[in-house]
Amino acid sequence: MIYLDHNATTPIDERVLDAMLPFLTTFYGNPSSLYRLGRVVRSAIETAREQIASLVDVQPGQVIFTSGGTEANNMALATGRSDAGLAVSAIEHPSIAEPARRLETQGRELAIIDVDADGLITQEAIDHIVRRKPGLASFMLANNETGVIQDVAKYAQQLREHQILVHTDAVQALGKIPVDFNRLGVHLMSLSSHKIYGPKGCGALVFEKGVEINPLLLGGGQEQELRAGTENVAAIIGFGKAAELAKAELAERGQRLLALREQLEDGLMAIPGLTIFARKAQRLPNTVQFGIDGLDGEMLLMKLDQKNVSVSSGSACASGAREPSAVLTAMGIEPDLAKSAIRVSLGQANAAADISKFIELLKSLL
Repeated sequence: MIYLDHNATTPIDERVLDAMLPFLTTFYGNPSSLYRLGRVVRSAIETAREQIASLVDVQPGQVIFTSGGTEANNMALATGRSDAGLAVSAIEHPSIAEPARRLETQGRELAIIDVDADGLITQEAIDHIVRRKPGLASFMLANNETGVIQDVAKYAQQLREHQILVHTDAVQALGKIPVDFNRLGVHLMSLSSHKIYGPKGCGALVFEKGVEINPLLLGGGQEQELRAGTENVAAIIGFGKAAELAKAELAERGQRLLALREQLEDGLMAIPGLTIFARKAQRLPNTVQFGIDGLDGEMLLMKLDQKNVSVSSGSACASGAREPSAVLTAMGIEPDLAKSAIRVSLGQANAAADISKFIELLKSLL
């Protein structure tokens, strides 16, 4: 099988699995227990918190563990005054877009931050949001479909000057490009384990000290009384190890992925009628989304699957939808071309031979 859908999820790194296994067997204690077995587990969780904090250059106390990026995003949108307006970009992941719409039905004013044809937030859109004066604005660091990277630091600084809280969903960016919380200048940031070769079911919300977070889950006093519930210990340990590896190997991974992406794009551009979306914009080194005139993208995806090639049509969390991608629609892509979209997202295990085989199969199917 040729797996080319790493933005949906990544396989667990064997080194991560090795770190997790003792906490599924020997060290099974509840981290809130006061006896030795519990204390050992608590210490391991705090080590993982340090590893994740180090990857994004914050203090460990600024990291709250969650069940994944979706919960972290929902927590972020619930931050601040409940009567204040909300602004989110037009290209957000469903875990931002859907709760934002829910909050709108509950009385919060919702503003949409527009993007241009390359999927980039514009200065004009930010100026419009400043005039609306929402309590919180959320825009992702790197898009999960196109891979386009936003200038979060530039716009966060402007919004801060108007006392607007800023959140960024950095789930897709983490482990692929440098992610520095302080340099981005945001108040809140979401992360996820299974996008960086860690286990599913674990994520984190990173917050600036002084920001008042409204807990979604109440009960025990876990996670500084901001996220109740017994911790998913093994997954947290795995997330920490994955973060440690991502920091150590970031440059090497980025160079390899970029070389593979360039090989892929060279092959794709030789296909008549094919468009690479946002090709001129700065993008993640592993992500290419393209469309082909007159093609049914879902049909092509299934044909590739029959050839043991795994790709996607966009966000895995929105799969099954017959409507064109909301991201591509916001970019002004024609509906028929948007419906032909295929996303290829590369990972550590991919090699040049995989790219050559994919291009060969794609051409034969077309």
